[in-house]
This record gives sequence, C-alpha cells and structure tokens, in this order.
Amino acid sequence: MSKITAILGAAILAVSVAGTAHADDKLIKKGAKVFKKCKACHAVGPDAKNKVGPQLNGLIGRKLGASDGFAYSDALKAKAAEGLVWDEANLTAFLKKPRDFMPGTKMAFPGLRKEKDQKAILAYFKSLEK
Repeated sequence: MSKITAILGAAILAVSVAGTAHADDKLIKKGAKVFKKCKACHAVGPDAKNKVGPQLNGLIGRKLGASDGFAYSDALKAKAAEGLVWDEANLTAFLKKPRDFMPGTKMAFPGLRKEKDQKAILAYFKSLEK
C-alpha cells in the first residue's frame, strides 16, 4: 500500500468517525428534547428522584421494577416477575405504546409514535450512562 493510499484511507476514516459522532450528538440532543415530554413524571441525572414515575437513571439493561422506593403497578410487577429487562427492544415497544406493551400500566402517557423520537430518546438514555 502506498503512503498516499494509507493517508487517504486514514483521512476517510477520520471524516467518517467525525460524521458519526456528529450524528450521534444530534440524535442525543433530539432525545433530550423528546425527554421533555417525560419530565413531568420522570427524572434523570445525579439528583434524580422518583416522582409520579420512577427515576430513569441506568434504565437500559435494568430489570423492570428496579427503582427503589417506587410503587409500581401490578402490571409492571407481573412483567418484572417474567424476568423482563429494559433492553432496547422492550423499551422501544413500551415507549411506542405503553398500554399495548403492558396492559394495566399506571402510565397515562400515550406513547411516542414516531420511530425517530423512539431512537432519539434511546440515544439520550444511553448517553446518560457514559
């Protein structure tokens, strides 16, 4: 491989990585904006406490019903007993239409219908874990 080919390859990779990082940052910012719909009931961050809904720190990968001190619905407790975890698939399905994913949930929020909003809020939650 010539020196010019190697330099060109490295430059293309750097631009690609920078473009991906920019896209990720943009998605995270969009997710923070989407999360404003959730703030009335949920909190995130170092000082997050349970509100009407549980705090959502460390949500992705967390077992359902794992926020200490929160009184979960019987529907959520039943799902938790099945061993469900808030992975991306379960969280996306719940965020899309909470009452379809978990009939009997206390959560009154109708859901995030737009796939781009679902992806953005997942990116935001992931960014909080870094």
